[in-house]
Amino acid sequence: MAEFLGSALLAAIVVGSGIMAQRLSADVGLQLLENAFATALGLAVLIAILGPISGAHFNPAVTLADAALGRSWRHVVPYIAAQVIGCIGGAILANAMFGAAPVSWSTTGRATGPNLLAEVVATAGLLLVILLLVRSGRGALAAPAVGAYIGAAYWFTASTSFANPAITIGRAFSDTFAGIAPASVLPFLAAQLVGAALGAALAVWLAPARRG
Repeated sequence: MAEFLGSALLAAIVVGSGIMAQRLSADVGLQLLENAFATALGLAVLIAILGPISGAHFNPAVTLADAALGRSWRHVVPYIAAQVIGCIGGAILANAMFGAAPVSWSTTGRATGPNLLAEVVATAGLLLVILLLVRSGRGALAAPAVGAYIGAAYWFTASTSFANPAITIGRAFSDTFAGIAPASVLPFLAAQLVGAALGAALAVWLAPARRG
């Protein structure tokens, strides 16, 4: 339930803040700043409050890497199902809160070469941040560190750092600032999985033994 709730709220924050940004400002740079700021803060809070319950993955890439590096595979399927369903529900909720059709398929194509490379980089960086903190016994810093990283990655990646397969699927349900066309979803998922594998491999190389 914590993974479902956290994923739903995260998607509502990402999509909802994008809609609000569009309504408040005509400047695209300011819209991105508003979207990134809300997402970074919201994600940090969600990790802080739900981390002790479920680990606060909210992201299939994190769940898969966690299992691959020694945690139980028993939770992988239910976690990923909760994350995907939660993100879809959160996007639909955001649409409804702003008076849009609950489901409005995005028309924003994003699957360009630079964007896919950016998703590899963004997801690898996210996994590197999370896993190095955990493997060095500093998991308590995950909330501010992950929030700060995602906020920064909105700006240094061409794709604005989706870095999350569940969020990517959810954002396809909203034809708004944060949306992604359904045809772009699978290429993004592939890039994110490559990035997750790369980030996990780098984390193991840099910190071979888990501490604490």
